[in-house]
Amino acid sequence: MKNLLIASITVAMCTLDLPTAGNAAPVKNDYRTEQVRFAANSSSAVIKGRLKGNEYIDYRLAAKAGQTLDITIKTTNPQNFFNVNPPESDLSMFIGSTSGNSFRSMLPADGSYTVSVYLMRPAARRNESAGYTLQIGVTGKPLAPLSEKADALIPGTPFHASATITCRHPFDPKVLSCEAFVIRRGTDGTATIEARFADGMKRRILFVKGKPVASDAPDPLKSMKKGDLNIVSLDSDERYEIPDALLTGG
Repeated sequence: MKNLLIASITVAMCTLDLPTAGNAAPVKNDYRTEQVRFAANSSSAVIKGRLKGNEYIDYRLAAKAGQTLDITIKTTNPQNFFNVNPPESDLSMFIGSTSGNSFRSMLPADGSYTVSVYLMRPAARRNESAGYTLQIGVTGKPLAPLSEKADALIPGTPFHASATITCRHPFDPKVLSCEAFVIRRGTDGTATIEARFADGMKRRILFVKGKPVASDAPDPLKSMKKGDLNIVSLDSDERYEIPDALLTGG
């Protein structure tokens, strides 16, 4: 079968907090992880699984900025959903319980993305079970970073430059600045911006030819231009002011 999954399973049964927003899934769960690898000449995988009660399963797959991640789930239990987490982040960029059974988005950063499959708390407390079919696909050409020869890196990092920018923390209105790092993927303003806050929160925003096109937030991306500033809003509370010079190195 062309879309057959080739996966290695890390057996890791234990109790953890599931990184979700709000009431999306049980707080404590038995879980395991599976590494998703596509078969040769295939860009997708079909995974059949089953879970019960407080169990959840993390499917991890490598993908790159500029590619599109496409996921759907079919399940026997209407309380069975999945979330998507970006690399090295506890903040979900997709929450199935509020957004449905399918996800499709361009990815803003390189790394390991996590697809967490779970039952909602009421179903988990009743020890319900679910049989599901998960389809995961990654398509499109990655936007490769500029080499160190083309654009010098900050030593010991993958970033080409950094700057303190005006921003607004989504959960703390008192925070009005953050450190922004850039991975330039072209000389035309194609780049990944990674904003970092003092509390450890990270936000990635992908620009293509100077325009923001994707982020790792669950909220729609809105932007406007003000002089040489790109003002990106991800909801009513979260905002970033990113100068052109950080994108291009000019």
